[in-house]
Amino acid sequence: QVQLVESGGGLVQPGGSLRLSCAASGRTIFSMYTMSWYRQAPGKERELVGTISAVDGSSTNYADSVKGRFTISRDNSKNTVALQMNNLKPEDTAVYYCHARHLFGGSVYWGQGTQVTVSS
Repeated sequence: QVQLVESGGGLVQPGGSLRLSCAASGRTIFSMYTMSWYRQAPGKERELVGTISAVDGSSTNYADSVKGRFTISRDNSKNTVALQMNNLKPEDTAVYYCHARHLFGGSVYWGQGTQVTVSS
């Protein structure tokens, strides 16, 4: 079982930056999980923001809407994954969720979410 806890959300003005963090705990080898960030805006479906590969995090991919503005990174020594968000826009307003999928077997875990609001 893996527990994921997000932090770092808040209110920011358009053009600003936020850094979200997700800490994993439990009986797990964190490096064996592909980690992703999803978001869900009011009245909309949950969507994938970006993913970082398991093991060494050498591969990342992002939704077109955030490419060039958001960056995912992981620190396996601290069991954490981060989402650096720059040049934020009002349409980035959503609850952001951390997601983990085991490299083998496909076990999936979700965090409880953290609210990001972009508004002037």
